Amino acid sequence: MKKIVVVGGGAAGIMAALQCSAEGHDVVLLEKNEKLGKKLFITGKGRCNLTNACDVSDLFSNVVSNARFLYSAFYNFSNQDTIAFFEDLGLRTKEERGGRVFPVSDKSSDVIRVLSGECRRRGVRVCLNTEVAGLLTESGAVTGKIVKGVSLSGGGQILADAVILATGGVSYPSTGSTGDGYRMAESVGHVIRPVRAGLTGIHVKEDTASLLQGLTLKNCFLYITGDKKPGRHLYEGMGELLFTHYGVSGPLVLSASSLIGDLLGEQELKLHIDLKPALSAEQLDKRILRDFDAAPNVNIKNALVHLLPKSLIPVMLSLCGIREEDKVNQISREQRGRLRGCCKDLVLTLTSLRPIGEAIITRGGISTGEVDPGCMASKKAEGLYFAGEILDVDALTGGYNLQIAWSTGYAACSNL
Repeated sequence: MKKIVVVGGGAAGIMAALQCSAEGHDVVLLEKNEKLGKKLFITGKGRCNLTNACDVSDLFSNVVSNARFLYSAFYNFSNQDTIAFFEDLGLRTKEERGGRVFPVSDKSSDVIRVLSGECRRRGVRVCLNTEVAGLLTESGAVTGKIVKGVSLSGGGQILADAVILATGGVSYPSTGSTGDGYRMAESVGHVIRPVRAGLTGIHVKEDTASLLQGLTLKNCFLYITGDKKPGRHLYEGMGELLFTHYGVSGPLVLSASSLIGDLLGEQELKLHIDLKPALSAEQLDKRILRDFDAAPNVNIKNALVHLLPKSLIPVMLSLCGIREEDKVNQISREQRGRLRGCCKDLVLTLTSLRPIGEAIITRGGISTGEVDPGCMASKKAEGLYFAGEILDVDALTGGYNLQIAWSTGYAACSNL
């Protein structure tokens, strides 16, 4: 039996603590917040998107950074293993659109409840309101450093045979993700890849978005282009988009932010929105003509109520140079063409990402080249392991980032 200290009571840390305990080790889980799973509580809009039910091989195509690093972790504890793990704990799950897996109750609190209960059942000693100040080390012959435990901010220390850092990144700092783990890793020689926002909203140049604040487009198609390679789609997707006071958000935009965020500032990026992806331009023109023929003497703004959301109509008409009070029978063929074109290609200029503190995840972190992908062991210091968002791995929306947490947390105990 070894003494294991896990720092961080989020998804990765809890999984690491549970697995270490299951293998017979004496485990202490240190969490600086007043409760476990504070970030878990707000994931998936409070519903907790546990994982994705796709084929295991498809997990990799949804990882943005360093997917190959996760090969062993994903196959040793897959998304199907995650589902079975929670079902065995008595948490019933369900699969929704896009393979997203949620608890049947739609309550993230139920996820935290079963995990906390399992910690108690397996004898994990959970220490809340306990902040770690740094790592206790001594010189080592192999890596130069041997981690022997942790020192606490309130004074005192805990000696251990191994320390697992699962402290997260720097997004949502109110949940405790304030970069502590990065500083501890750097103290033993690790390189931290530049941290930046992942899965976050994007500012736009035009005031169109602020005029449409609060409007959600449920089934739109969007793609993003840059001026360095005209015609090439840097990102494309079908689904939900939300207009906000600063620009755009929603599932499609969140995923796009992780893929194109590094390009913002380097080139001009345009967001193209197809409001009617199920219709070709010709079909849409016929649809508009039918609506016009049905009400030739009404104001144009009233004739479009079956085609577009009410709040979108005045904005679209303004963009097309059409007055709201114009009668349908006054609309020229050219104006109708502009309206059709705007419905099929509403263009906005992307300028910057929202602040990292608002991002769902942190991109960047501990260089994966300095970590053993099989067991998450540090190559810089013996007795040190990592799990979760602290690592330079991240994925798109859909449950993939939590799967990274479960898989790397599980892997961090595989060679103790």
